[in-house]
Amino acid sequence: MSDKALTYAQYLKIDELLELSQPQSSEHDEPLFIAIHQVYELWFKQILWEIARAQRLLEGGDSFGALGTLGRIRTILKTCVSQLDILETMTPLQFNSFRDRLTSGSGFQSAQFRELEAVLGRRDHAGAGAAAGTGMGMSEHLVPGSIPRARVEAAMARPSMWDSTLRYLAGRKHAFPDDILERDVTLPYGGDERVQSTLLTVHRTDPEAGLVCEALVDIDEGLQEWRYRHVKMVERTIGNKSGTGGSSGVGYLSSTLFHSVFPDLWAIRTQF
Repeated sequence: MSDKALTYAQYLKIDELLELSQPQSSEHDEPLFIAIHQVYELWFKQILWEIARAQRLLEGGDSFGALGTLGRIRTILKTCVSQLDILETMTPLQFNSFRDRLTSGSGFQSAQFRELEAVLGRRDHAGAGAAAGTGMGMSEHLVPGSIPRARVEAAMARPSMWDSTLRYLAGRKHAFPDDILERDVTLPYGGDERVQSTLLTVHRTDPEAGLVCEALVDIDEGLQEWRYRHVKMVERTIGNKSGTGGSSGVGYLSSTLFHSVFPDLWAIRTQF
């Protein structure tokens, strides 16, 4: 083992990190735009890391470990929302001074956000995205054979956070139909009244598991809050212009609003 102490700069690779911001113009505001989006990608990576842990803890029956991790995910989402306050200090004129340098680049191309959606349960295979107005599936815009596309497709092929939650609840002796617990996890899940009936029993008889369910609602709400703030930020910056990268801009982003990732947990609100 080397006797040389690891420095702060070496540990965090500061020199390499600071070189990653490479504006395509001389406009003052472009470095801010780059920094915000690079930080988003770091947070997406961390959320994916935390969700993987949360799923392991849930499937292992560890309520309190899962609650801590789910709380951390919610807090990170709050941080993602607050970063939009910084981005909104950029006026439309300031953004449009370098927007053309983005060419086909678009946040819609964030493979990590697509992976996050898949881990939470979204199942947009090739062509399915047309229903959302994009004309493409979740991974269709990613390069075939690329590592990012493979990660998104792998996420769509394995159990989602909700599947892990159902296994957690089943492990606590809450009954779910076999066709739910053994369903094809590669297919979309839109909620089920039988599941909702059991969830009501969970809340009434199992406070510990009920807290876990409410922590998932917190995450769902946090994601919807981030989507809403993102839409309003884009609208105030480019109005109804088409987005970069071939998306429909505000039109596409608005179509993603208020789509819960855990529909059963919202459906039971009116039955308490």
